[in-house]
Amino acid sequence: MARTPARQAAPAASHDGEAEALLIEVYRLIGASRSREALAKAEHLASRYPNFQLAQLVYGDLLAGRTRPLRRLGDIADGMPAAMVAQLDELRQESQLRLKALRERPPAHTIPSQFLTLAPRSRHAIAVDASRSRLYLFENTANGLQLVADYYISLGKSGIEKSVEGDLRTPLGVYYITGNLNKATLKDFYGAGALPINYPNPLDLSRGKTGGGIWLHGTPRDQFSRAPLTTDGCVVLANPALERILRTVEPRSTPVVIASHLQWVAPLAVQPESRAFEGVLDAWRAAKSSGDMDRLLAFYTPDFKSYGKSLAEWTPQLAAEAVRAEGREIRLKDLSLLRWNDKADTMVVTFGEVLDGARTGAVKRQYWLRQGGQWKIFFEGVIGDAPVPARRCAPHVLPGCLRARHGCRVGPGRPRAAGQARHLGGRHRGPARCGKGAAHGRELSAVRARQAL
Repeated sequence: MARTPARQAAPAASHDGEAEALLIEVYRLIGASRSREALAKAEHLASRYPNFQLAQLVYGDLLAGRTRPLRRLGDIADGMPAAMVAQLDELRQESQLRLKALRERPPAHTIPSQFLTLAPRSRHAIAVDASRSRLYLFENTANGLQLVADYYISLGKSGIEKSVEGDLRTPLGVYYITGNLNKATLKDFYGAGALPINYPNPLDLSRGKTGGGIWLHGTPRDQFSRAPLTTDGCVVLANPALERILRTVEPRSTPVVIASHLQWVAPLAVQPESRAFEGVLDAWRAAKSSGDMDRLLAFYTPDFKSYGKSLAEWTPQLAAEAVRAEGREIRLKDLSLLRWNDKADTMVVTFGEVLDGARTGAVKRQYWLRQGGQWKIFFEGVIGDAPVPARRCAPHVLPGCLRARHGCRVGPGRPRAAGQARHLGGRHRGPARCGKGAAHGRELSAVRARQAL
């Protein structure tokens, strides 16, 4: 007889997950026909979180259920105004998504398939499953990624797959948090604060996508949570959940994967892909160390772009870096690999590039595209400085040595040139805008002050 695979349990309720845990307990009591206990628990929930509309609705239903049978959640009289009916439908959708996410947990000891390798300096990671309106928060431990919390979220009014400015959609892809905006600099609309991400990233730009200002942010004080599809493209969480994330994640090094559906796999399942790509990356490193430009340029796509520069315009910089090496080995440290599969196979690669014997180097991010069975670079940029740690590794010559398990860490640094890091997860060059599409004065100052890689 086949055994049912174990599922990851919902993390223990803390302040940031208390409201949802209480709501689910109310549902459990209702399902067990323990209506009096459910009513008492719902009353406590509604009193503790008076701005939690779904909780108020459930409490109202339980009160009404004392005098008449209930047909469904939000069982109101027929003939109510259309606006109220629409709002009730949204609350029902929120209820269904919360229940589904709690009933259908990710399999135990699994991770989203996009996370092939995560460097030690990336202490946390975030993944969003749009189909479940759920955000998953991971800690990057010595034993790999561990799921530490997950939260209900709201996404764009028009759904997902953002492509143009103002389309009210949430983007899909691999992104990085670029800053941490203090709520003191923001309007009440954004709640406890905001975490901008680097949409549009280089892959988005190569596909002609426009828009910007996609944030993870909270809700106004009078609103605990929003309906599943009610934002202008941002990812919106309840303030207690966002506060936990604000205290936890680090700008510049925290990846955010936003997918239509997350595929959960065992960590061992991604190792073959990781090792295979490490071999390709090591071949690129060896070509650059050798100073053979023909061999090096073979790793780049003809339509390569970096900050507006074509491959021909970027080649002199590559040549200058090869000359500076003067025959010394290039070592790649603190490697992160995040894979994105949609209509193309893409790898987002971040590493510290340090010459053998040097004390510092550059933190680089590359975007690779699989073309005809071969990996090619279509974007490359410097996003910071990589100091050599006290404990130094041997030169990374073999593919296996590229892995981050050596314990080498790359310290945070700043972009080499103003505006260089905009699409890598760093400083904005234009007006900072949230998903609403409105420019913000003090918010922009905060972005410029904090968003450096």
